Amino acid sequence: MAVSTSPETPIPVGEVSRLIGGWIERLGAVWVEGQITQLSRRPGAGVVFLTLRDPSYDISVSVTCYRQVFDKVADVVSEGARVVVHAKPEWYAPRGQLSLRAAEIKPVGVGELLARLEQLKKSLAAEGLFAADRKKPLPFLPQLIGLVCGRASAAERDVLENARHRWPAVRFAVRNVPVQGVHAVPQVIAAVQELDALPEVDVIIVARGGGSVEDLLPFSDEQLVRAVGEAATPVVSAIGHEPDSPLLDLVADLRASTPTDAAKKVVPDVGEELARVQQLRERARRAVDGFVQREERGLAAALHRPCMERPQRMVEERAEQVTAMLERGRRTLGHLLDRADSELTHTLARVVALSPKATLERGYAVLQRPDGTAVRSPQEVGPDDTLRARVAEGEFRVRVDGAPGAATAAE
Repeated sequence: MAVSTSPETPIPVGEVSRLIGGWIERLGAVWVEGQITQLSRRPGAGVVFLTLRDPSYDISVSVTCYRQVFDKVADVVSEGARVVVHAKPEWYAPRGQLSLRAAEIKPVGVGELLARLEQLKKSLAAEGLFAADRKKPLPFLPQLIGLVCGRASAAERDVLENARHRWPAVRFAVRNVPVQGVHAVPQVIAAVQELDALPEVDVIIVARGGGSVEDLLPFSDEQLVRAVGEAATPVVSAIGHEPDSPLLDLVADLRASTPTDAAKKVVPDVGEELARVQQLRERARRAVDGFVQREERGLAAALHRPCMERPQRMVEERAEQVTAMLERGRRTLGHLLDRADSELTHTLARVVALSPKATLERGYAVLQRPDGTAVRSPQEVGPDDTLRARVAEGEFRVRVDGAPGAATAAE
């Protein structure tokens, strides 16, 4: 429970230590998993001291156990081994130190480690951390390559030498870190994050030589896998040899079978690129030559066409056609005019035959009243009416006789 204190009523250090010890006593025994970083077995001593560290975090705790407890696993447990400890937390009040009193120690076997890795692999795959659409493409020619590897390691030498042999101008930002043991995971994570934060770094290679399953365990750590998955810079995994397959290979944007293979996949070969450029130049030259030759043949064929050899021929041919069409037009127009003239003559003859003048010339006369209207019936005139008689050669006046229908000539 909470302790009530104030500047006026503080409690002594010893009381604080005693209270902390009481709280820790209530925790009881727990099973703890970790990696042994320090192991002290003094000859003749009845107690063994060791330090248990979390492989993923920079956290460790002291563990003590009786010699007979440790002797049961002494042949299979050493520094760097992963173990599961059944221990009870203890508080050493005089020095204010926390430790674990181990009653049983069990080494974590390779089979159990592999089973855990398989379970972690399925869990991360279900999250989509290994999905292909998350993979980022590598640049064709990286200007600066980040390299995370062990100090003076064969992996570092293989990557640097092969990359510079392929492209001498390539530059590296190397971060040397432990690649196995309890300090590997946090330092590898820190190195990847540091390189990822540099905008001039185009790609990051995480490289390590071959080793046992236990040696490669840091590269299957969940925290490291997630850190690589969150990196904005493409990451290449080059861990171990071809058969080795840590979880880092699955989350990385590219998996290389060896550090040498990583250098070949990240850096293009200058000789191959020069040869490819030469091939492309030859292809371009052949394509241009072929195009020019085809155009020359097409131009020659066009120049040998009759219309190009004698351009006036088309005009001559068209002139003959125009002359023939003119003659045809004239003939057609002449026929039309002749036909129209004949029709006009016939029509004129009919008009003349039907005209009143022709009728008068045959001896007929037209009687007209003074208002000019023609007399068509005897009933239209009365006695003594004066009419005008129109004949072919002129006209004269007549007077109607007393009897209806009779008329006498006047002057």
